[in-house]
Amino acid sequence: MLFRVQDLELGRISFDVSFQPGKLDPLDDAVRQVGVLHAAGWAELRGGSEEIRVSGHLEGVMESDCSRCLEPARCAFDGDFSLDYLPVDQSPHAAATGFAEKESDIGYYEGEVLDLADVLREQVLLWLPMQWVCRQDCRGICPVCGGNRNEEWCECQEGTGDPRWAALRESKNKGTS
Repeated sequence: MLFRVQDLELGRISFDVSFQPGKLDPLDDAVRQVGVLHAAGWAELRGGSEEIRVSGHLEGVMESDCSRCLEPARCAFDGDFSLDYLPVDQSPHAAATGFAEKESDIGYYEGEVLDLADVLREQVLLWLPMQWVCRQDCRGICPVCGGNRNEEWCECQEGTGDPRWAALRESKNKGTS
């Protein structure tokens, strides 16, 4: 769905859309959409300018590999959002001026249209975790045998480390004695 500045001059435009899995590309191959992503809200021009405000509610589930054990980890989100967009020619970089803190929460669109899919993709990316975990108490993978410690605890003994560091380790130990 595209919001045209010309159409927004006539008034607020409402939306109620659903994206099936794979339809809203999160721009990261490791992240997968699980189930339907649903968004409802509105877009309008603010103060007679070309600033577009998009507000609404977004819910869905994304999935990626757990950072500790590599099993699937899910992130569900269900919340409201409100984002402001200006034409790209009004960005601080276009005018070669300093970057004000209040501009840090403003996005930019190019041309006379703003794509709703881009708005929602940005919001999803903001809600995704920096590190995915399948559960808070995930024990991860054994560094020796590679087994998943959530499924079975192994008796592996972690070695003294990489043998290439042995000379440095010996040097350090001589310095402390």
